Amino acid sequence: MKLQVKLKTKDKIILLKTALHCILFTPAVWVFYLAVQDLLGADPVQAIIHFTGLSALKVLILGLVISPLAPKVKFIPLMQIRRLVGLYAFFYACLHLLSFFTFDLQLDWPLLLSEIVKRPYITVGMFSWLVLLILSVTSAMFIRRKLGKRWQSLHNLVYITVPIAVLHFYWSLKSGWIEPAIYLLITFILLSFRRKKLQRTFSLRGGFT
Repeated sequence: MKLQVKLKTKDKIILLKTALHCILFTPAVWVFYLAVQDLLGADPVQAIIHFTGLSALKVLILGLVISPLAPKVKFIPLMQIRRLVGLYAFFYACLHLLSFFTFDLQLDWPLLLSEIVKRPYITVGMFSWLVLLILSVTSAMFIRRKLGKRWQSLHNLVYITVPIAVLHFYWSLKSGWIEPAIYLLITFILLSFRRKKLQRTFSLRGGFT
């Protein structure tokens, strides 16, 4: 006789979030370990900046996977973990910005402002970070309730932030376009599942809906 254990929805969410924490936080621990052990190659600073930025992009794309996947995987409450995935994307984006500001710019604020103005890839990168900052701050439930319908309109900005983050990645490379092209293709495929929603949201006639 087989013993079947049926987990409640709350238990499934806890298990899924615990697994996500382990999976999404591990890269940060791993790159820290490599840095301490001096195993990041000839240019450890650029390795850290690249790793954290690419991790942020990958987690952002993971967030786009959830909505189209959720209806097909009904036994897992995927929609309940979108906020956690988004916060991890912001976490890695912060590590990316902090690494660049600390190691490359030596905490020079005027230089940072100058770089944002002069270098387009940093300009679009800062735009992506600011959007993620806004989305993270407004992800709290009490703010969501206060914003009402405007909350969804605001958080739809993620759909333009991901392609812009890919553009930032492409412009930051000294050579090569294949890897950014792959991420861009994946992004457009995932956004195609939201074609009707995007048309309504970013309608030329009505703007945000």
